[in-house]
Amino acid sequence: MPDATDERPYHHGNLRAALLDAAERGLRDHGADRLSLRDLAREVGVSHAAPRRHFPHRQALLDALAEAGFMRLDTALCTAVAGAGDDFPAQVRAGMIAYTRFAIDNAALLELMYTSKHRPGATRIVAAAEAPFGRMRDLILRGQERGALQAGDPERIGIVLFATLQGIATLINGSLVAPELLDDIVDTAVEQFLRGARPPA
Repeated sequence: MPDATDERPYHHGNLRAALLDAAERGLRDHGADRLSLRDLAREVGVSHAAPRRHFPHRQALLDALAEAGFMRLDTALCTAVAGAGDDFPAQVRAGMIAYTRFAIDNAALLELMYTSKHRPGATRIVAAAEAPFGRMRDLILRGQERGALQAGDPERIGIVLFATLQGIATLINGSLVAPELLDDIVDTAVEQFLRGARPPA
C-alpha cells in the first residue's frame, strides 16, 4: 500500500516559510531531536519529498531556523533601541528588555541558535549572529563616547551585560522568577550595570 503522503501535493504556495513555522512550533513543543522533514511535510500537507527542495537534510532545516532566529533577534533589538530616543540609559533598558523577552518567548529557538552557531561550517549562522551582537557592541561604544561607560575593551563590558541578560532569562525560563517581574528586574539590572560600568570619578 503506498505511503499516504505520496498522495499529497508536491507544491505549496510558500513551502519554505510554512516548513520553518511548523519546525519552530515543533522545536518549542518537542525539542530539536524530534524534528523530522517527513513529519513536517505531513503537517503542512505536502508530499514527504517536497521539503527537500528547500532543505536537503534535517541539519539544513535546523540551520535555517537558527539563522532566521538571529535575524529576528536583530530586528527586535533594532526596533527597541531606535524607539528609545536619544537617552542612553533608556536605550540600554530597551535593548535589555528586547533581548530577555526574546529569550523567554523563544527559549528552545535561542538554545538552537547558540548551539548551531558553534557547529563547524555554520558560516551563515555566524554571519547572522554578527548583526545582533554588533548592535549591542555599538550600544556600548555609544555609551563610551558619551562618557556613560568606562573606556576600554567593549567586549569585556559586553560580556557582563550578556551574562546579566542570560541570567535573567534563565531564571524566568526555569520558573525560579515570575515572568511578570521581568520589567522590574531589568530596571534594577540597568541601574546596577550603568553604575558599575561608569568611568571612575
